[in-house]
Amino acid sequence: MADSSLLTSAAGRTSLADSSIFDSKVTETSTTYVEEEMPQIETRMILVQEAGKQEELKKAIKEIKVPFVKMESVEEFEGLDSPEFENVFIVTDFRNPVFNHLYKADCRIIGPPVVLSCAQKGEPLPFSCRPLYCTSMINLVLCFTGFRKKEELVRLVTLVHHMGGVIRKDFNSKVTHLVANYTQGEKFRVAVSLGTPIMKPEWIYKAWERRNEQDFCAAADNFKNEFKVPPFQDCVLSFLGFSDEEKTNMEEMTEMQGGSYLPVGDERCTHLIVEENIVKELPFEPSEKLYVVKQEWFWGSIQMDARAGETMYLYEKANTPELKKSVSLLSLNTPNSNRKRRRLKDTLAQLSRETDMSPFPPRKRPSAEHSLSIGSLLDISNTPESSINYGETPKSCTKSSKNSTPVPLKQSARWQVAKELYQTESNYVNILATIIQLFQIPLEEEGQRGGPILVPEEIKTIFGSIPDIFDVHTKIKDDLEDLIINWDESKSIGDIFLKYSKDLIKTYPPFVNFFEMRKETIIKCEKQKPRFHAFLKINQAKPECGRQSLVELLIRPVQRLPSVALLLNDLKKHTADENPDKSTLEKAIGSLKEVMTHINEDKRKTEAQKQIFDVFYEVDGCPANLLSSHRSLVQRVETVSLGEHPCDRGEQVTLFLFNDCLEIARKRHKVIGTFRSPHSHTRPPPPLKHIHLMPLSQIKKVLDIRETEDCHNAFALLVRPPTEQANVLLSFQMTSEELPKESWLKMLCRHVANTICKADAENLIYTADPESFEVNTKDMDSTLSRASRAIKKTSKKVTRAFSFSKTPKSALRRALMTSHGSAEGRSPPSNNKHVVNRLTSTSSLADLAYEFEKRCSH
Repeated sequence: MADSSLLTSAAGRTSLADSSIFDSKVTETSTTYVEEEMPQIETRMILVQEAGKQEELKKAIKEIKVPFVKMESVEEFEGLDSPEFENVFIVTDFRNPVFNHLYKADCRIIGPPVVLSCAQKGEPLPFSCRPLYCTSMINLVLCFTGFRKKEELVRLVTLVHHMGGVIRKDFNSKVTHLVANYTQGEKFRVAVSLGTPIMKPEWIYKAWERRNEQDFCAAADNFKNEFKVPPFQDCVLSFLGFSDEEKTNMEEMTEMQGGSYLPVGDERCTHLIVEENIVKELPFEPSEKLYVVKQEWFWGSIQMDARAGETMYLYEKANTPELKKSVSLLSLNTPNSNRKRRRLKDTLAQLSRETDMSPFPPRKRPSAEHSLSIGSLLDISNTPESSINYGETPKSCTKSSKNSTPVPLKQSARWQVAKELYQTESNYVNILATIIQLFQIPLEEEGQRGGPILVPEEIKTIFGSIPDIFDVHTKIKDDLEDLIINWDESKSIGDIFLKYSKDLIKTYPPFVNFFEMRKETIIKCEKQKPRFHAFLKINQAKPECGRQSLVELLIRPVQRLPSVALLLNDLKKHTADENPDKSTLEKAIGSLKEVMTHINEDKRKTEAQKQIFDVFYEVDGCPANLLSSHRSLVQRVETVSLGEHPCDRGEQVTLFLFNDCLEIARKRHKVIGTFRSPHSHTRPPPPLKHIHLMPLSQIKKVLDIRETEDCHNAFALLVRPPTEQANVLLSFQMTSEELPKESWLKMLCRHVANTICKADAENLIYTADPESFEVNTKDMDSTLSRASRAIKKTSKKVTRAFSFSKTPKSALRRALMTSHGSAEGRSPPSNNKHVVNRLTSTSSLADLAYEFEKRCSH
């Protein structure tokens, strides 16, 4: 290490000054002199002490073809001074007395690595007005900030000069690296804004330790990144309003990024990170030295690999009073029991008005130009600023809506399905635009602060053919919009999808077939790269994402084609046979099936498909179209029906939730064994009976029924089939103990939202009072209720069993008389009135039903 006293020459120049005035020093030759008058000066190398013993160095000098001599002591210096030679002294140790003597004499001094590097590259010796030991910092321009001790700064500046670097006193655009000893000040902020790497002083010391390595460069990423100033250096953070899991994650990230953390309220904290969506008021009055910032400051600092400016992210307490909790539309407090029916009707009507789609297309509110309304469908067109931040806005996002849509006076079922097809397509296009604008374009952008977040290979793996899929569906969406605006029953919707079938076959398989790889890449990069994790945290919190992760958004292309196929199939059902579009829709559905078959040709034997076959064989009468390559089983739930739909109250119902539909099946009633052939079945009969296979797009609301004394574990679905004029309410009581009701409802809502291409699934679920919908479970386990249900079931069984008889009433009376007589242990009476009277007795009704059902089962 050079002594600090040697940094000032006899002329009084100091190395702490801006070195640019010395870097420009070159040997000037006046052109006015005649060439013959100029003396010929030859370069000669002088190997000082240890340098003269290095054979490798001597060999390199010979390759350069420069004469050299040796010098053992300072006394030989004057004898080597000659006007015929320009002496270049090669010194191995820049700390010994000989070096100090040569430096004071203003000699040209270089280190052995300079000679070896020039010989290896075939380049001439670089000129430097200062001692140059190596070139590991050549072409680097450094600026320093935050150093209070002049001695330390002098040492660092000297080492930078010895490695070929340049020093600037003031920070400007030519500075390549800022060496910071303090994470505040103007230079630090400018460097952060320009994306200039901010380095620790250890970077210079460690680079000097590797000064003898030939190919070493201090600016190499694999070396430089070890000594970057971490975002939270000198910061002590505390976190308020976060869940325990999130807080633990953020505390771990804080330590990884060079900071530390303490509990909220500790006076040593420099920053308080606040979850602004939860914290409405601080629990204490913060001091002037404490930065109270939003969580975006935390993740933004990690993403750009530098401490972000706090002033942009300061937490401000809302001046407006807290919004009052809205009264649920499903909770009506009228105590009059005589108005139950009217309350139920009004509540369903209100939900119907909320659920029904507004006349196409919706007009924008004046405030919609700059914000998204809560609960609105994903609409990138409402956020024009995204085009400024992330580049060119896709044309589908900037295209103005046509507000003069002629709505038919009597909306046909075909028009309703066509409108739903367009709206889901529009939502899907907006989701693709969100993926491209918020995630792909920023990751591909050059000149990112702190360097690229992901390498190009990882970006390509994650996003694949998303832009191509986006282009195709933008065209489909535009064509559907023109068709809906100029609606006519004879216009062909199938032609639109046939028109782009080749594009769909080309774009979808590369994406869908490697979706699992994309998902794994995201998970791996998020774990291994904190900047990518912070990038996802920042962008996934934006309203455009609808609280969904990148993985959840990227699964939409996997789900879209099956959803379109279902809608086209529904559209075909509501298209008249004489309509030319009937056959065209069949061709369009066939083309989509061809795409999906091509996509899933290597995935037909997956475990998900096996589960579907298991359901198919377990449910008697299950529709064949349940077996689809795109479909997978999500969850099975055991319930009891609480209303008249989808089957009688008290029936045991099994719900099979798939990714795009809901299979509803009830427990199969046992048939009378007397009339069953023992060889009629090769396998046991299915335990369940099919009721309805319902697309998830028909579910408009999911009702979470509040827990009361008379109602436990109940929920309801508000369903609107395309052909129905009113909503239908399906109510159930969960009997599955392993799955909590809350988890089941959230799972259901998420898949409903995915099916209709709606980002925010929380808008689908409502909390309701059981009185509003006349839902209760209090009589599910009572003796009378069980008996009534048993009588209803057995009457149906007997009717079916004696359907071939000419006198079914007599057979029914004989069956009841026989079962009753067996229960009493005596012969059946001959008086039929006695049987009827006994049936009206509630004390023996349960026993009668039990015995009869038991007898029927044999």
